[in-house]
Amino acid sequence: MCGLILLLFAALGFADTLSPFSTSGDRIAGMTSNTSLSAISLVVGLALIAGAFVGGNTASTLNMTVGTLFLLSGFAHIFVLDRPANFLDFGMTNVIFSFIMGLVILTFGMYGRVSSKLSHDNPYWQRRHPRQPRPNLSVVGASPGRHLRTNHSARSRASRTVRSHPSTNN
Repeated sequence: MCGLILLLFAALGFADTLSPFSTSGDRIAGMTSNTSLSAISLVVGLALIAGAFVGGNTASTLNMTVGTLFLLSGFAHIFVLDRPANFLDFGMTNVIFSFIMGLVILTFGMYGRVSSKLSHDNPYWQRRHPRQPRPNLSVVGASPGRHLRTNHSARSRASRTVRSHPSTNN
């Protein structure tokens, strides 16, 4: 979703035929832009969409990296507003957009990776707890807790059967 928003912003910027490093304040979708910012938006949007198609660790790491870069960009551009160093023509709306988009993308990247209650079959939980035994989920769709209870009850039934069998009563 974030990649599509960036692609739309880039397309609107290219359609308006902006000059590459203009700092005159041309507005696209409420934000100031130039061709350089449109090109960066295009590349980042395509990278996010490609990462979404790849999925897994690649998408998570990419989203965390891009989200962090958006946040850092927002902080950096606060200091260059209305100065000649503002070659991407950022305005305050761009800075706010950068912060919001960075937090959203960063949150998507951390989803399923950072939590206090990850399931034991989650690869991130397993990486943080290498000495813990990995769950044996032989039943499709079984959770680790349910599987352990099933094994425990099966062992209890087996031990009762052995104790009550006539050949073992000596």
